[in-house]
Amino acid sequence: MEKEYIVAKDGSGDFTKVQAAIDAVACGNDQPVTIRIKKGVYKEVVTIPAEKSFIKLVGEDREETVITYDNYAGMLDANGEKIGTFRSPSVFIDGSNVTASNLTFENTFFQPGFDAMGRQAVALSTTGEGNTFINCSFKGYQDTLYAQSGSCYFLNCYLEGDVDYIFGAAHAVFENCQLHSLDRGSKTENGYVTAASTKASDAYGFLFINCTLTADETMAPNSVYLGRPWHPSMRMEPVCAATVFMHCELGAHIREDGWTNMHDAYPETERLYEYENTGAGCQINEKRRQLTAKEVQHCTKQGVLGW
Repeated sequence: MEKEYIVAKDGSGDFTKVQAAIDAVACGNDQPVTIRIKKGVYKEVVTIPAEKSFIKLVGEDREETVITYDNYAGMLDANGEKIGTFRSPSVFIDGSNVTASNLTFENTFFQPGFDAMGRQAVALSTTGEGNTFINCSFKGYQDTLYAQSGSCYFLNCYLEGDVDYIFGAAHAVFENCQLHSLDRGSKTENGYVTAASTKASDAYGFLFINCTLTADETMAPNSVYLGRPWHPSMRMEPVCAATVFMHCELGAHIREDGWTNMHDAYPETERLYEYENTGAGCQINEKRRQLTAKEVQHCTKQGVLGW
């Protein structure tokens, strides 16, 4: 019989904190464990370690079941050192075959400004293999979702932010998702949806299928890039960012040139493509390269993720 725990802030379940329920799961477990989370705002940093897999996080209601925190890259730790982007997530999922549904993952830290250092604040970081997110929300500003490594699938999810709010080197498929860009108040540069750091040796990176790209009502048209390539300074092997937007509806906020550089990494030398997109933000020009029908044959969940 599948083991099940209930988390409820009012004390009516087995635990009042999400992390306490995860701590109760045995290391090396090979059978599914379901953690049902009642409505409430759970302000805590949550970690599913690599040695714990097959965990199901099931929220009672997506909008009313929220795991949140407000750590950020420029925050100082006990030693007076900045914690950096990689220690800022509200939730770390390092285990594999983890499924989350009907939940909101959030980082509430906000610092205005276009070039403000240290404002990176991750809502969720995932590194495991075979992780799935269904009907979940990911809310933040800069670096909201860190699909760091491994493989992950997002179905019917909502993701919002302003700068690089979907980033990392994972094999990740986003299907029927809403990607919502928040207004930074610029007339021309309001941010970037993606910042893939795919290994050059990997055939695939991020794939967006049947997604809708929206923006705040105040957003200036032609002011948000689809993405830019991220080559981490501490990378251990060559990087060649891979991102495809396929059958997506692009709002008027998407820039006509589509992609831009990050430092010395330029779109022309990366794998940044589109295929049969629609909407006011859809353009076909030399800056926005299109795949052919033959080239997209493997642009499927199974093709990218292998499962």
